[in-house]
Amino acid sequence: MSENKNEIYQPETTASLKKDFESILSLVGEDTNREGLIKTPERAAKAMQFLTQGYDQDAEAVLRSAMFREEYSEMVLVKDIELYSLCEHHMLPFFGKAHVAYIPNGQIVGLSKIPRVIDIFARRLQVQERLTDQILKAIHETLNPLGVAVVIEARHMCMMMRGVQKQNSVTTTSAFTGEFLKAETRTEFLSLIASNLH
Repeated sequence: MSENKNEIYQPETTASLKKDFESILSLVGEDTNREGLIKTPERAAKAMQFLTQGYDQDAEAVLRSAMFREEYSEMVLVKDIELYSLCEHHMLPFFGKAHVAYIPNGQIVGLSKIPRVIDIFARRLQVQERLTDQILKAIHETLNPLGVAVVIEARHMCMMMRGVQKQNSVTTTSAFTGEFLKAETRTEFLSLIASNLH
């Protein structure tokens, strides 16, 4: 993150969001002049911009910035990648981990770019199902690999704090292309994400 906050938080957007958050606080019965809340609207405005910064980022450009010719053609797996997003239905967080694998087809990508792709799509208002597909599609269309696999396991605050209020529920979504549509390859991937090799 840059130290110059003006590069991250647009002043006009911050000012507009600040007014909106002040209005929300008043509507729920709070005193926006109370000591603990005086800076809350501005903090919330900046937090919302940070949590939705993925709209201004290009996942495929991030992948293209670190692609390398390589003849390696076995599975590349990055697992247990932390993710945090906002549910588009209630704007409450959901969080968990993603597991992403691909089988190169003459091109590999810098490993740090895979978590960055996840963050780009997670830092938007989301549903877990679409998030899973967007990650898969970006990797598939940019690297043109022999196959891609994505599994996300997440807990949703909209299920835990309100609604059905089930605190221990975990939602798992998956998507596969190419070689991962074959039972043998998919089984290997699922076995690897379940194992504790490190």
